[in-house]
Amino acid sequence: MTFTLSHDHVGITVTPDTLEAAVEWYADTLGFTVEKRFASHGTTFVFLVAGDVRIELLSGATGRAPEPVTDVLTSMDPQRLHHFCLAVTDLDEVLARLDDRGVPLIGGPMTIAEIGRRIAFVTDTTGTIIELTESAPAR
Repeated sequence: MTFTLSHDHVGITVTPDTLEAAVEWYADTLGFTVEKRFASHGTTFVFLVAGDVRIELLSGATGRAPEPVTDVLTSMDPQRLHHFCLAVTDLDEVLARLDDRGVPLIGGPMTIAEIGRRIAFVTDTTGTIIELTESAPAR
C-alpha cells in the first residue's frame, strides 16, 4: 500500500505565559503571520504561516521550559523533537537579518558537502531548534 503524503505543519508546545512572545518572535523575526487562533479543549492554538510553511503553537503545556540550547552539536535529547528545517534562498542574508534582531546562532553556518547544502541553526523564544538551509553553490 502506498500513501500520498505532503507536509502540513509543525506543532510546537508552549505554555500559556510564553504564547504571545512566541507569536511575536515568529512574526517579527521570520515574517510569519497569524492564519488562525482558537481555543479548544483547554488549549489555545495559533497557526502561523509564511509562504507554504505552517507552524502550530499549542499553549496548553505546563511544567518548566527546557534548558536553552547554545550548541546544536551537543543538543541531542531523545525526549524531544530535535529541530525543524526552513529552506532559504540566501543563508547569509537571513543570518545577517537574524543577527540584526539579536538572534544568536547555535550552529554554523557550515557546508555539508554530502547533501550539497549550507546550514545554520537558531532557536526561537521557547528553545525550539530551527535549521536554516540553502543549497550549496554548484561546483
